[in-house]
Amino acid sequence: MQKSILSFSMMLVFSILSLAQTNKSLTFDPSLYEGLRWRELGPFRGGRSSTATGVRGNPNLYYFGTVGGGVWRTQDAGQTWDNISDKYFGGSIGAVAVAESDPNVIYVGEGEQTLRNNVASGAGLWKTTDAGATWKSIGLQDSRHIARIRVHPKNADILYVAALGNLWKPNEMRGVFRSLDGGQTWKKILYINDKAGAADLILDPNNPRIIYASTWNMTRNGYRMDSGGPDSKLWKSTDGGDTWENLSDKPGMPSGINGIIGVTVSPQNSNRIWAIIENKEGGVYRSEDGGKTWARINQDRALLQRAWYYCRIYADSQNEDIVYVLNVSYGISKDGGRTFTLKNAPHGDHHDLWIDPDNNRRMIMADDGGAQVSNDGGNNWTTYHNQPTAQFYRVSTDNHFPYRIYGAQQDNTSVRIPHRSNGNAITEKDWTALAIGESAHLAPDPLNSEVVYGGDYKGYMTMQNLETGQERSTNVYPDLPAGSGAEVMKYRFNWNYPVFFSPHNPKKLYACSNHLHMSLNGGESWEVISPDLTRADPETIKSSGGPITQDNTGAEYYANIFAAAESPYTEGEIWTGSDDGLVQLSQDGGKSWKNVTPPMSPKLNMINAVEVSPFVKGEAYIAATSYKFGDYTPYIYRTLDYGKTWTVTTKGIPKDEFVRVVRADQKRKGLLYAGTEKGVWVSFDDGDNWQKLQLNLPPVPIADLAVKNDNLIAATHGRSFWLIDDLTPLQQLSTEMAAKETILYQPMPTYRMAGSSRRDPKLEGENHPNGVMIHFFIKKLETTAEVKIDILENDGEVIRSFSNKAKDRLNQITVKAGGGRFVWDMRYPGYKTFPGMVFYGSPNLGPKAVPGKYQVRFTVNGQMQTQAFEILKDPRLNTSPEDFQAQFEFLMKVRNKVTEANEGIINLRKIKEDLGYLKNKLGSDEKNKDMMDAIKKFEEELNTIENNIHQTKNQSVQDPLNYGIKLNNRLAHLMVEQAQGDFRPTKQGEEVRGKLSQMVDEELSKLKNTIDGNLYKINQMAKEKGVMFVN
Repeated sequence: MQKSILSFSMMLVFSILSLAQTNKSLTFDPSLYEGLRWRELGPFRGGRSSTATGVRGNPNLYYFGTVGGGVWRTQDAGQTWDNISDKYFGGSIGAVAVAESDPNVIYVGEGEQTLRNNVASGAGLWKTTDAGATWKSIGLQDSRHIARIRVHPKNADILYVAALGNLWKPNEMRGVFRSLDGGQTWKKILYINDKAGAADLILDPNNPRIIYASTWNMTRNGYRMDSGGPDSKLWKSTDGGDTWENLSDKPGMPSGINGIIGVTVSPQNSNRIWAIIENKEGGVYRSEDGGKTWARINQDRALLQRAWYYCRIYADSQNEDIVYVLNVSYGISKDGGRTFTLKNAPHGDHHDLWIDPDNNRRMIMADDGGAQVSNDGGNNWTTYHNQPTAQFYRVSTDNHFPYRIYGAQQDNTSVRIPHRSNGNAITEKDWTALAIGESAHLAPDPLNSEVVYGGDYKGYMTMQNLETGQERSTNVYPDLPAGSGAEVMKYRFNWNYPVFFSPHNPKKLYACSNHLHMSLNGGESWEVISPDLTRADPETIKSSGGPITQDNTGAEYYANIFAAAESPYTEGEIWTGSDDGLVQLSQDGGKSWKNVTPPMSPKLNMINAVEVSPFVKGEAYIAATSYKFGDYTPYIYRTLDYGKTWTVTTKGIPKDEFVRVVRADQKRKGLLYAGTEKGVWVSFDDGDNWQKLQLNLPPVPIADLAVKNDNLIAATHGRSFWLIDDLTPLQQLSTEMAAKETILYQPMPTYRMAGSSRRDPKLEGENHPNGVMIHFFIKKLETTAEVKIDILENDGEVIRSFSNKAKDRLNQITVKAGGGRFVWDMRYPGYKTFPGMVFYGSPNLGPKAVPGKYQVRFTVNGQMQTQAFEILKDPRLNTSPEDFQAQFEFLMKVRNKVTEANEGIINLRKIKEDLGYLKNKLGSDEKNKDMMDAIKKFEEELNTIENNIHQTKNQSVQDPLNYGIKLNNRLAHLMVEQAQGDFRPTKQGEEVRGKLSQMVDEELSKLKNTIDGNLYKINQMAKEKGVMFVN
């Protein structure tokens, strides 16, 4: 059963390569490959949330919205969370509100209000009337960013919405909107102009006709952000929003330009209003007369730093002197806002707070780590390590086995996570939090994957050695520019600048500023190998933040290289793309450069990804985005001549679904994958046509993709890492195959490894299927049709059969019309069992197939197809083919002997059942005493043998702790004990197997003898008495 691995693997590669299509236009019905599925890897470590709410009267029920992963709900006070929006919408959420009068009614606004550089926009509002089971879109699609939703406390159909509007360009759908019919119709009730949106909104808890709202001048583009302007004001309405009064000019309010303003009202005193105001004279302001007059009562910078990102304020629900302000830390004041004590929820960078109106100790916080619940006023909080909502920028992999995935999580550390584990799931113990920061490209050393390089904002770069725990600064130019714009930097680095190794020289490390840098000594020294490869427009290289607060974290540093790649096929062929729209090419290792920017590309189109074709010299693809200038168009460009000419290749992708990344399959020419703001797409004809590859992937922004070992890995910006474990059906598809009624795809080679795929989906990532993935397609399937999957030895002998009509649950498969997948666990059948059998420490798992060649046969209505496949050994093991075979033969001997023992019990019990039937027929007549005595003797002998083979007293799983197990259980345990790893059986294992097998044989021999000695005699006696008894 041991066969050559290499020849089979090469055969599969060349057979896939031969499938390259010459037809320029090629699409397939998605049902042909719908058996593929995305696997949620994790990590379960929350990403940013800007909105959260509890439910009045239900202390276990809360909701929060993420900035990339939709809406989530907990029903156990934050211990676990589940998504409730995936089937309808996803992405960025700015506001969630539950109607107090009917908590089944929930309103959700798309588009976060935390308007940082990686902000994601949305498309209006959603409503559910069944607590999230179903949703309906209710308009305001062009509002883009919803900051608040407030629902009338007595009428769930009356609601108010604060819309920030389009962040990237002026638009009219912004301001405060009101609906009186549950979102069927809308009226704009507070609107300044097309440049000012509504940032905050609150109803007086004691009189919902009184409303406070703030408007805000806030803009962003690709290279800067500006908070503040003449229309940033605080407003009040006393008639449900029909008319508004400007409070910003009231006595005590700050003069000059305002930025963002947060506002709250005390439920205990409607005249007490607080506002936190971004202004040169900013701080916490309070009014004691409903907004007529104001006083600044606190100007602590800890409450106002980076004001545009925070500035949220909340009155306590039961004490008019308690007020909260959210910032990096959150502040709590117990003296009406004059002084604050700073505290932190588990993550920090706090954005929203809900306080139970009836219990001010119960609250939920939304922050840069998701959402956390407190039941003691913020002294203790639930964890955010139970939310798979991480935002990743990029993805890279190493050459370890199993390979590991690297990515930088926004608002957290970078992480290394294995794509599969030896356990049941991918858990926190499997992944490593790196010391490298939140915005990094990560580059594991090709010669030692325990050494990782990663960039960070402001041009920081770190080398981390995970073996030794040592870290080293490898900054290209370690001059810290904090607090200044990019104009002061010698080299300008993007927040998310590329760092990567040459595929031709494992010691050559590249890093990208506005120049390309190269190091041959691990970052100890750097060489500049390019001129400035950006437009370097001075207008785009300035301090950012606006007229009040400067914000120079490095996130807005512009005119930098944003994507770069060296061709894996031609050494020295290096492509770069800048965030200000230039594509440059060197074909001599950086000695000379040529501007090869697509002439049809918008001037400041951010070049987000560069991909070199694996098959055609001179062919490359770039993905670019211009959404930060208000243009959501998808841009993918393809060149076949080193950038001399370009073609736009986005047919099929919606016109407003911009593309961040395109990657080429490594096996099939023309097979491409693209990641957009809403999901993943596939092209079979080199980008001429695109179709969805969403499958079971939730709606989520895709930041990056990687193709590795016929896997497709997605770095999502809101749902952590997902991957497809088997791309080979896409590589195999052809027009000839697509015309068939049924298809059996050739399974990819499968590693025999430890591990399984059993997880808690609310807390753990899904492990790789521990078996052979068998993909198939059935065009039409009648309910009466039988579908069979037979696993065969290479010579055609059946190992195991599965069917949709099988009676035994262990052999059943579920199939439907369209694409499907079945995973064979690589095991032969287990031993035979009988009703009521209780074994201790001996699960009925058949032996695993040894590495080698096998076949699978797929039969639908009698029509058969067969494909070959191979099982590979774990390359980390030293186990020889002979060792594998010895273990297999040992386990098969044990299995067969346990089956023999159990069959003896089955036969024995059938005889005892028949003897009981015979005794009932004979009754208590004295003339049958001789026969009754013979039966009794026979039964006693059978009982003795039965109890020698099997412990009959064990009826529940822990009974064996009271009643000792017998031969069949002791022998069956060897199937687990000697199959813990991939090793030949131990000498002592062989000894025990031989001893127990001999004892079973002795008992079975006794059984045969007692049957032979008693059955004929009893039959003769029954015949003489005219009673029929034959067994």
